Amino acid sequence: MKKDSISVFSKGILVLVSLLLLLTIFFPIWRIELSAPQYPEGLVLQLYAHKIAGDVDIINGLNHYIGMKTLHTDNFIEFTVLPYIIACLAICSLLVCFIKRKKGVIILFGAFLLFGTLSAIDFYKWNYDYGHNLDPNAAIKVPGMAYQPPLLGYKQLLNFGAYSIPDTGGWLLIVSGILLFALFLIETGAVNKLKRTKTINGILPLLLLFLASCSNGKEVPIALNADQCDFCRMTISDGKFGAELITQKGRAYKFDDIACMRNYCKENHTTAVKAYYVHDYNKENVLIPAETAVYLKGGAITSPMHGNTAAFTTAEQAEKANDGLAAETINWDSILKE
Repeated sequence: MKKDSISVFSKGILVLVSLLLLLTIFFPIWRIELSAPQYPEGLVLQLYAHKIAGDVDIINGLNHYIGMKTLHTDNFIEFTVLPYIIACLAICSLLVCFIKRKKGVIILFGAFLLFGTLSAIDFYKWNYDYGHNLDPNAAIKVPGMAYQPPLLGYKQLLNFGAYSIPDTGGWLLIVSGILLFALFLIETGAVNKLKRTKTINGILPLLLLFLASCSNGKEVPIALNADQCDFCRMTISDGKFGAELITQKGRAYKFDDIACMRNYCKENHTTAVKAYYVHDYNKENVLIPAETAVYLKGGAITSPMHGNTAAFTTAEQAEKANDGLAAETINWDSILKE
């Protein structure tokens, strides 16, 4: 084998990357989900390589009231060129497999990186233009308000919650990028260099920690006297009785009372919940996991919306506090079923 030739394993990865990229053309790459009380099922905008799909007509109707431009596939040259760019990357991946040169892997990874960077910049500019350049004669005008959706993640826009996340095609692109990055490290010898310097021993735990942090449903701090309860719409001002749930998509719903979170779950039973949190009664505005907390209910406990339930980190803390509260113990499952 020539020194500059890539391994059989790398060839297999390149074929896989080519297939993933070709599949990307047929699946939605990105999605923007809108949730609001008047749309309990939510609205979805899906961005394919060649078109805009989803609830486009409804969203255009809503955008009309706030002065945003309507969305049409024909208005974006990106939907004309993007399928060809992705197909070109897929073909290039096969070509590198055929020519078997390490330089080909480096160039392909660089091209993919450039494609991803320019796409993200273009998407941001696209969102910025639609969110800021509003019709001055719109029916609804909020001074200083812009409606730019987030590039990635969640953002509240008036009474709509907007999620901007990868769709199936986007995940295929992400996996392709990860595979190309791995090939780049392998074929350039970077992996061996990192092993020799033991740098990889430090990088891997950090990478694993990062990946875990992306999906661990970590609590989001509640801003007292600023955040509103997502059930009763009252401002959350008491740091002893609040609660929070994190959905599978990573959105945080905040509540001023554990009872409000329970009632919200009953009314939105299809919401996929990843984690529940409640305020620790002994501390100010500190959230603890709801499933492992110890609860007291009734007695002298008075919460904002009369759920009258207090949470503690340990049974000892609850027992000590109950000397002056005269409350009854209750477990998490019973609270959810009340």
